[in-house]
Amino acid sequence: MNIFADIRALVIQALTDMTEQGRLPAGLDFAAVAVEPPRDAAHGDMATNAAMVLAKPARMKPREIADLLAARLTGDPRIASAEVAGPGFLNLRLVPGTWAEVLRAALSAPGDYGRVPAGNGPRVNVEFVSANPTGPMHVGHMRGAVFGDALANLLQFAGEDVTREYYINDGGAQVDVLARSAYERYREAHGLEPQIAEGLYPGDYLIPVGEALKVRHGDSLLDRPESVWLAEVRDFATEAMMDMIREDLALLGIRMDVYSSEKALYGTGRIEAAIDRLRAAGLIYEGTLEPPKGKTPDDWEPRKQTLFRSSAHGDDVDRPVKKSDGSWTYFAPDIAYHWDKIDRGFDQLIDIFGADHGGYVKRMQAAVSALSNGRVPLDVKLIQLVKLWKNGEPFKMSKRAGTFVTLRDVVEQAGRDVTRFHMLTRKNDAALDFDFDRVLEQSKDNPVWYVQYASARINSVLRRAGDMGVDISDAALTRAVSDLEHPAAQALARRIAEWPRTVEIAARAHEPHRIAFYLYDLASDLHALWNRGNDEATLRFVQDGDIAATAPKIALARAVGVVISAGLTILGVTPAKEMR
Repeated sequence: MNIFADIRALVIQALTDMTEQGRLPAGLDFAAVAVEPPRDAAHGDMATNAAMVLAKPARMKPREIADLLAARLTGDPRIASAEVAGPGFLNLRLVPGTWAEVLRAALSAPGDYGRVPAGNGPRVNVEFVSANPTGPMHVGHMRGAVFGDALANLLQFAGEDVTREYYINDGGAQVDVLARSAYERYREAHGLEPQIAEGLYPGDYLIPVGEALKVRHGDSLLDRPESVWLAEVRDFATEAMMDMIREDLALLGIRMDVYSSEKALYGTGRIEAAIDRLRAAGLIYEGTLEPPKGKTPDDWEPRKQTLFRSSAHGDDVDRPVKKSDGSWTYFAPDIAYHWDKIDRGFDQLIDIFGADHGGYVKRMQAAVSALSNGRVPLDVKLIQLVKLWKNGEPFKMSKRAGTFVTLRDVVEQAGRDVTRFHMLTRKNDAALDFDFDRVLEQSKDNPVWYVQYASARINSVLRRAGDMGVDISDAALTRAVSDLEHPAAQALARRIAEWPRTVEIAARAHEPHRIAFYLYDLASDLHALWNRGNDEATLRFVQDGDIAATAPKIALARAVGVVISAGLTILGVTPAKEMR
């Protein structure tokens, strides 16, 4: 049940009837007509902008349309009143029984309330993390990992067929640096002093890799030229790093469906085929680019390159796919990789990049547009940096990592649930502070604690009611639902009614942080009603000794619990049964 969608359908039908009867001109587009919660709850339960968005194309005054619409809507048994406000907004109040129906919908199918059935949704590929396989995941990777997994959960809840994918960047120079770094640890395993030159990876995490290389190869690689051991050590170290990355992801409860390798694209003709596809469309040519902004003739050498005409698909400039020496640029295999995803039949692609990849967005969107003839959209989400704090100071780097704070450092100190929730308390393109003291404190200012406290309170009253003799099964509580009389209880039910709409909007915008925000508001409403019960005994969820009076109140609490559980599951957080 999505009461907002139901009332919007009612509004659209009323507008359609008005058009057929000549009260509105034909041909109006109703796509921008919305039904949403009013900014001020005192104005009603819902508001629609129909009159405001249709006035100009209809060449009518907004209030004229609003008055006509109000007269029609009040004929529906769900609408208690329809009042025109301001220049033409229409505020709606629903009959009290509506909120009881919302609770029954949540309790009758608790696993499905707000969920869109799977089967008819689009196929979506969410590529996230894709960290270079050169070491353990750091805190920057962590935020992208949590965001990507929560987004995938959200889209699945919204009925979409989602594939989680990790693109292993194992085809560039960074894996050669990894191999040289691991080789020094191999020498160290033989008692030699490692030469960790500038540019190599200094972290202690490569010590076990060096020891494992010794077990496998003995001393056969010592004092041999790089050409002998580079490929072998590179493959061995890369796989060891990917094992470490999988373990890091598992700490966050993340499991990828697909791991794709950049290296696997080379020597297979797939890069060439992708470029040929663009060439056949007239989008590949030989040319010379203008110097980048800020460059002067003294430090810029123009050279002929093979270019992709990405400007024909929305990019600012054309982009090189092959260097003047004949080797591929880093962009070429990425084009081939995205073509592979298109070929696999996805209806939409989502890439989650670090903020430092902002300049890469338009060229990648242009490539996907060109390769799919505009059929497959690519949405790129940029993840801003995370700043770590502890005891009022920046959290220091890990010796094990060498130069950065690892994902494991954070999760081991804060816990998986706290880490995941807090990573979603800001929009992805906003910087995030992660203060270990704040995220673990027990206060309203800590969103994860406040939501989990609501979950624990609900479980507490359910246990107490059960001990008192109330049948707390969902079927029994569905039957126990009654009309809500107190404004605080109605406010809580109205918030529950917003859940399906919140899921729909968050999924459409690819913004899982909206779920975290909503859960905080829902928890706030629950705590407000709970606290009022301290002064007004009739508002308490458990009415001592009175099973008949307790059951409908427990039904309300349980309905809140249904939504909190669904929302936390989307975020990848386990709902708390009790607080310790």
